Parts: sequence; C-alpha cells; structure tokens
Amino acid sequence: MSLDDALPETRAARRAFDRAREFESACFIHDEARSRLLERLELVRLKPKIAVDLGCATGRGAAGLAARYPAARVLAVDSSLRMLRAAAAGAAEAVGVVAGDAAALPLRSASVDLVLANLVLPWCRPDRLLAEVARVLCDGGALLFATLGPDSLQEVRTAFAAVDDRIHVHAAFDMHDLGDLALAVGLAEPVLDVDRIEVTYADVGALVRDLRAVGAVNVAGGRRRSLTGRRRWGRFVERLPHRADGRFAVTVELILGQAWGRGVVSRRGSSGGEIRVPISRIKRPSEST
Repeated sequence: MSLDDALPETRAARRAFDRAREFESACFIHDEARSRLLERLELVRLKPKIAVDLGCATGRGAAGLAARYPAARVLAVDSSLRMLRAAAAGAAEAVGVVAGDAAALPLRSASVDLVLANLVLPWCRPDRLLAEVARVLCDGGALLFATLGPDSLQEVRTAFAAVDDRIHVHAAFDMHDLGDLALAVGLAEPVLDVDRIEVTYADVGALVRDLRAVGAVNVAGGRRRSLTGRRRWGRFVERLPHRADGRFAVTVELILGQAWGRGVVSRRGSSGGEIRVPISRIKRPSEST
C-alpha cells in the first residue's frame, strides 16, 4: 500500500463536498472541534488584521472569527463551490468568500495573521497544507487546527478488514508526526493534544447517513471502485461491535494543534514538500488493514 492509496484524492474529495447537501444536519463533530478551537483563541494574544477560516464549509468558523475579532478581515476559503455558496449566503460584511485549494492558497506570502483549520487536514496531504499555512502566515501569526487521528472509525476499519483488503477508512497521522511535519515546513513551537469522542448509533444506516451528509465518504486512492455488494456489506455489519441494546459506537480521535508562523522561511534542501513519515507509522501497529 502506498501513501497515495491511503490518502484522499483531491478531486474526489471536492466532488464529495459538492454533493454534501445536508452538511449542517450532521456536522456535530465539526461543531465540537470548532468550539474547542475558538475557546483556545482566548489564550492567544492576537489582534489579527487578516484571519482565514481554511476549509470553511458552510462558514461557521468564519462567523466565529468575525464575532471574536470585529476589526479583522475574515476570509472563508474552500475548494467546494457548494460550500462556498452556503458560506456566502450567511456571511457577515467583514467576511470574504474565497475559492482556493488548501495546498495552493491564493494568498500572498506572510499576509495572514491567523489561520483556523477545522477538520480540513483529513482531506489533504498534511505536509502540503502545513507548508502553505507556513508560507501565508506572517511572523508571529498563529495556526489553530483540528484533525482526526488514526484511531478514528477504528471499529469500521476493523470490521471491513475481515471482509476485504481494500481501503475503507482514510489513513491519518498521529499528533507526534503532525508536530514533526509542522516543524519541517517552517512552523514554530507546535503544541498538540488528543481527545477521544464516542458516538453511538442505533444502526449502521444512521452512521452512513451522517457521513454522507458531511461529505465524509471514502475517496482514498486505493478504495474499491466497484459496489460493495449486499453479501459483503452484510458481513461487514455483522462484524461491527454491537452492544447488548443493539446499538454500536464509533470512535472519533480528535487532535487539536497550534503552531506559530515565522514569516517567509527559506527551505533549502527541501524535497518539494513530500511527506517523510514512513507509511508503517500512519496507523496504529494493532490495526490490520
């Protein structure tokens, strides 16, 4: 399995979010993560002139930034046109909506004071996103981000491993590797911590509906391209760890991080921003997929 097999395809991810018509009906993990990030801003002494909600989705993060920093110009950035339309529909006057790829931001170097990146890292190559954030942040600017760790949806990953050898849950990086990547691209003093959230469902259909609603479908490069099939799906459902009451739970490993900009940083000897983390470290050793 290569890294490209394990990570999302950029175009497929964009299409998934363009189709996420019911995003706000199921974005409770996004809301929880965003709330925690905005709370952390109380400890960050910044008076940003330019703040970015990176991977803005429907713009709730941009609204939170505008409320916290009324003198700032807030940019809501996303690559999904559907999400941008939703963000623009409810945007305050201080919020500008910008179409852009998180790995190739249409922003000048050292022009941004604050970047809020709420659950956008799971849909990108993290080294490329972090390198772009390092480029656009001014000296002393801050990045606050939330992402998913490798234990997220471990129940789904394990159940599918007993059915076939394809990738059904995207690979994810643990907080130590993310900290190393942040330093490698020129960010300073990364601080990360992790929490686990358990979400219970009455049936698998409810989980699938929530994932589809927020665009969180399988777009890994090594995913199965054909339909799963009724028999294979049935075997997968049987292997999910159901409780005595018939419900089952899935794990969300939530990583929260913060790092600082150094302004324009020379990256001599760079290999083009490629990830240097060994593929064997992307998942926990106990996982079998």
